[in-house]
Amino acid sequence: MELNLNRPLVFMDLETTGIKVATDRIVELCLLRINPDGTRKIKTLRINPGIPIPAETTAIHGIRDEDVKDCPKFAQVAAELAEFMDGCDIAGYNSNHFDIPLIVEEFLRAGIDLELKGRRFVDIQNIFHKMEPRNLSAAYKFYCSKELDNAHSAEADTIATFEILKAQLDRYSDTEFKDKKGLITKPVVNDVKALSDFSFSNRSADLIGHVIYNEKDVEVFNFGKHKGKAVSDVFRTEPSYYDWIMKSEFPLSTKKVVTAIKLRGFNKESVKTELF
Repeated sequence: MELNLNRPLVFMDLETTGIKVATDRIVELCLLRINPDGTRKIKTLRINPGIPIPAETTAIHGIRDEDVKDCPKFAQVAAELAEFMDGCDIAGYNSNHFDIPLIVEEFLRAGIDLELKGRRFVDIQNIFHKMEPRNLSAAYKFYCSKELDNAHSAEADTIATFEILKAQLDRYSDTEFKDKKGLITKPVVNDVKALSDFSFSNRSADLIGHVIYNEKDVEVFNFGKHKGKAVSDVFRTEPSYYDWIMKSEFPLSTKKVVTAIKLRGFNKESVKTELF
């Protein structure tokens, strides 16, 4: 179905240095402008963010510092982009919570106050989540073709979860999955270890995922100002951070893990002292 428009609609996607709207920067953007007469204009640019691109972010979008070192800064193309978006409504995937706020920050840093009043914002992710809810009842209907009676009772939900897993094994028994590195496997198999490996988003060192293992099997923080940094390195350079964690409302299981990491580092330092 073609879009029924009474003014242009710009679809937007940003690749960035991270997910913090206030401090992260754009490294690539694409604007697709759909006009009411059906004509299209597209603008795709790489941007020098002026700050390093973290390795964990490069692992997602593949853009490295050297790829953008000779590209224009956002301020150099801001006027051109503002003109391209002038008078347009804006659409994107998770754009209301991320892309729009972040690009507005970039415009403001460039001295351009992008006028948003009167514009309409279409967030495709919100439509998807509202029309295709991802709760247990929806999963039961999708995989088992049945309505979940007594939803939110522990027994009904537990039995439904068991039935969903069996249905997933049937549905995906020969289905290929391509991971972020391009590796293609058939991961949904009737083996609990394989299912456990596939169902984890991160390899967590603690139960809740505040501390995870990076690609080198080193425990790193997965939150806050030290996100992505090795826990042992942070405790060595900023010992007070450990004290802050222990005094804050973190789960006891997380405190247990970070304490073990701290003690491990302390013991290594003691060995060095004894040896030298």
